[in-house]
Amino acid sequence: MSDLQQRVEALYRSDVRGSMLLIVCLWATILFVLFMTWPYIPDAGIKLVVAVAAGAVLIFNTAAILAMVNHYKEDKDFIYGLDIKNADAYRNRKS
Repeated sequence: MSDLQQRVEALYRSDVRGSMLLIVCLWATILFVLFMTWPYIPDAGIKLVVAVAAGAVLIFNTAAILAMVNHYKEDKDFIYGLDIKNADAYRNRKS
């Protein structure tokens, strides 16, 4: 495996880890807010709306992040290769 390919893989793995961390933080935050505010919601109808809205936010945001990671996987050579080449050019220009 070439040096460029190793660097591309390292950047991709880093983005996957960051994305998974963001998903975990998203779920933890939304569920925390939902459970902490639940006792203060007086009406069962409003509780249902809040629960459905929280579920929709979790599902759609999780799906969007996973779709982004999947897109990165498909085009990682182009996406990360461009970043690496530009970073190397900038670093060489400063020297």
